[in-house]
Amino acid sequence: MAPLPIIQLGNSILRQKATEVEDIQDETIQKLIDDLMATVTEANGVGIAAPQVAQSYRVMIIASRPNPRYPHAPHMEPTAMINPCIIAHSSTMIKDWEGCLSIPGIRGLVPRYEAIEIEYTDRNGKIQRQLLTNFVARIFQHEYDHFDGIVFLDRLESNLDIVTDHEYQKLIVHNI
Repeated sequence: MAPLPIIQLGNSILRQKATEVEDIQDETIQKLIDDLMATVTEANGVGIAAPQVAQSYRVMIIASRPNPRYPHAPHMEPTAMINPCIIAHSSTMIKDWEGCLSIPGIRGLVPRYEAIEIEYTDRNGKIQRQLLTNFVARIFQHEYDHFDGIVFLDRLESNLDIVTDHEYQKLIVHNI
């Protein structure tokens, strides 16, 4: 497992539609999953999608855990999701703060579905179905957008919903 460089906004790969994985057991895909796990951990992320490391595949890691970027995140085992899809979603949307490893230094207040039902293939080739809610549902939707060339800034309702990461830490995390 080796952390990979994370590409940043402006790199054309972030705006491309990612391709589905045909052979999950291909050693290139298995290595990509391991490297994505290492990358999200090293970067203090809670999720990462393959396009963020310049690999245009529909592979994401959801790895919610408290860290300096998200001190109140719930803890879960890092999970690789291949060719995921949203089967159903709640009618309720909630606006909350998001950042992105590919857009360092800023956060935005983004509306997302409160609950989603998803289906994906795990790294062993088994189909999984899950109900995700709140913060973990938000992570999934954020990473899923990367498969379609969408970044969280595209989802903002207003430019007034943008803050620097410094102000986010001060105002939101530490309530100063």
